[in-house]
Amino acid sequence: MSEQLRGVVVSHGALASALVDAVGRITGETDALVPVSNEDCGRELLLEQLATAVGAQPAVVFVDLPSGSCLQASAAYLRTHDEVAVVVGVNLAMLIDFVYHREASPADAAQRAIATGDRAMRVWAP
Repeated sequence: MSEQLRGVVVSHGALASALVDAVGRITGETDALVPVSNEDCGRELLLEQLATAVGAQPAVVFVDLPSGSCLQASAAYLRTHDEVAVVVGVNLAMLIDFVYHREASPADAAQRAIATGDRAMRVWAP
């Protein structure tokens, strides 16, 4: 794949912006991720914002929760766009890894993100 993937983070409230900002501060990569919030918008407006954020390029959409308007809009978008993958349960570790591995296909990048995010979660016991 010659074109690097775009990452779109879709969330409730300001979470998407906060995650995108944190990734940029940690990695220095500021053009790989676009935040989209469901704040003050219905499903149709959220779907429009998602379409604008993805644009005409392959993408991975990272959603905060496995239910609700963010996932519903992302799933609807996925049904009509083959070059988009959706990952549910976004975390900072998977986004950091994603910005360094955007040359993969959307499906491969999504699987890698899930594996990275999963490895980052654990119960901490000193």
